[in-house]
Amino acid sequence: MEQEVVKLRCHRIGCNATFTEDDNPEGSCQYHDAGPIFHDGIREWSCCKKRSYDFTLFLEIPGCKTGKHTTEKPVLAKVTASPKKPIPPPTAATTTNLSSKESCPRCKQGFFCSDHGSQAKQAPLARSNVGTQGSSAPPKKVIDINEPQTCRNQGCGKTFKEKDNHETACSYHPGPAIFHDRLRGWKCCDIHVKEFDEFMSIPPCSKGWHNADPAS
Repeated sequence: MEQEVVKLRCHRIGCNATFTEDDNPEGSCQYHDAGPIFHDGIREWSCCKKRSYDFTLFLEIPGCKTGKHTTEKPVLAKVTASPKKPIPPPTAATTTNLSSKESCPRCKQGFFCSDHGSQAKQAPLARSNVGTQGSSAPPKKVIDINEPQTCRNQGCGKTFKEKDNHETACSYHPGPAIFHDRLRGWKCCDIHVKEFDEFMSIPPCSKGWHNADPAS
């Protein structure tokens, strides 16, 4: 009887792939070997100095080191630079924008929105090539409902199609992320941990629409 292959989860920061003991060649793992720095609204990997203001894009920065996958918890290099006080939440504007039709990315794309249901009535005007005075926020692009997109909501990152999108399709953190006095966490669910990999494992606390183009 053939023995079942056991897949393991790599614990390196920036990898998180699955592997087997028999299929783990050198160079198969791409990861970061030093912790992140959060200061003045900027997220930066201290090992490769790559940075981003957007938290979701920051997490997508590919690792700068290669090696073998491992199940051992990584020991990250010490990061001396750290903020002495809480960083002003960079995503606070998103919560405010969701109350406005003009700033809602779903309304701008002409899709139905549970928060601003009446906006769907303006969709035919928004998709027209002729400029209209009644549409204050025409869409930047027209989305094919069958086109695969990547959700940019914090804590999600899944691929979805607009035809399958609905008000509970996405599990995410509305945020903001809090980094203060060696603690990492989410203000939305009031969970704080000490290790960055533990922070990445905090399960999402909210549900809503997948969003490939969140308001900034």
